[in-house]
Amino acid sequence: MNLADIPLIDQHAHNLLRPEVAKRYPYAAAFTEGYDSEIINYHARQTFFYRRSLREIATLLACEPQEAAILARRENLGLENLTQLYFSAANLEAIYLDDGLQPENILPISWHEKFTSVQRILRLEVLAEQLIPQIEDFDTFVQTFTSQIDPPPNEVVAFKSIVCYRTGLDIQFVATDVAATNFYQLKQQVQNQPLRLVNKPLIDFLLQQALLIAAKYRLPIQLHTGYGDPDLDLRLANPLHLRSLLESPQYRHAPIVLLHASYPYMREAGYLASVYPQVYLDFGLAIPFLSVSGMRDTIHQLLELTPTSKLMYSSDAHSIPELYYLAAKWGRQLLAEVLEQAIQDSDITASEAEAIALAILRQNALALYTRKISSTRLDNPKSY
Repeated sequence: MNLADIPLIDQHAHNLLRPEVAKRYPYAAAFTEGYDSEIINYHARQTFFYRRSLREIATLLACEPQEAAILARRENLGLENLTQLYFSAANLEAIYLDDGLQPENILPISWHEKFTSVQRILRLEVLAEQLIPQIEDFDTFVQTFTSQIDPPPNEVVAFKSIVCYRTGLDIQFVATDVAATNFYQLKQQVQNQPLRLVNKPLIDFLLQQALLIAAKYRLPIQLHTGYGDPDLDLRLANPLHLRSLLESPQYRHAPIVLLHASYPYMREAGYLASVYPQVYLDFGLAIPFLSVSGMRDTIHQLLELTPTSKLMYSSDAHSIPELYYLAAKWGRQLLAEVLEQAIQDSDITASEAEAIALAILRQNALALYTRKISSTRLDNPKSY
């Protein structure tokens, strides 16, 4: 199968770094989830991902497969030409950007719109961190927080939560009075200090408010699951911790997208998608960061049980445009290999494989993320 002609809907990615910021980071920093200097400056260059990627990047840039040659070629091309080259090679139809990663260091969404269609994903914890220092009263804070997302802004196609990073996926019901107590305690602790929200009762409470709004508009909520940088506890990143939330009837109509294949919990994620109608998956970050065999196994394990109508492409690209291209290249190639094997195994026919590839690479995302428009018009016609 050759899937190169299918335009991709990249349903979860991040903004590129401003050039002056990117210059402060070694090139290898974009090829690891670690941030310790020893990892970045030495060990990241010893991964299969980095070694393989240098050859692929060099082929596209027509230079030697060495970091120094690639950096020289990048400097000569400039960021805009480089981004156009990679986005074109990736055949991107649209990207959905979570602009909550290093918001002070990234290029705006408007810059990315020069190269492809862009929609915004609103990160809930960033919104809360912006509001808490400005507001002294808990009730006013909650009213302001909810007013910012109900109705969802027109440019927003999904909410995103990094509760997995901050306190883990074992999300518990939190009463309003408990949340209020934690709000006031937090206000006392962070006076005149930068706020990084890590208070579990408050995070869980705010996520519950957002889930109610998401259910009202049938707006997807994306959740980081599985591995990431050392800020998270991988034991608490298993999506099976979400069971009580998934069983709650008040959130039933909030589509929940488990990001990053939940690696290494792919089978657990696939199980959840197979039994809970509101659960969807993607395989960004795992692809392209794993070895080729690891990426192939990831897609294979996801499709052991996951309905093909529930799996979507994403890159989780960030910082540099290369990651958009590398994810697209390997996402297409390995999806094709897994589907070809499924044909040989008699799981599917050749025509079914083609339809499945089209669904995973673009149609499933288009169907899921356009529900907001139709449901909002139905439930809240005055917003249009």
